[in-house]
Amino acid sequence: MAVDRIAYFSGLVAENPDEPRGRYGLAVALRHAERHAEAIDQYRAYLDLADDEGAAYGHLAECLAATGDVSGAADAYLAGIDAALRNGHNGLAADYETAIEALS
Repeated sequence: MAVDRIAYFSGLVAENPDEPRGRYGLAVALRHAERHAEAIDQYRAYLDLADDEGAAYGHLAECLAATGDVSGAADAYLAGIDAALRNGHNGLAADYETAIEALS
């Protein structure tokens, strides 16, 4: 039987809303289900709790773009570039630069 990942991670978040891994898992599950607006809220909550190395910012940007918030998506990519460079992920930073160009 398949696990309902949204229900699973929602339960984790309900039990401990300040645990970043639960928030991240819920955000990813919501993004995969194309529930972008809900995923945006969870990515933002996760980023308020964790020092992400860049990947979550890209996922957030994808969700923002999917909802039509191109400016917000560009801002998320820019924050992702900063995080990626701080953590030595130069390739990810370059990918985000390309993604920003594709937004326009």
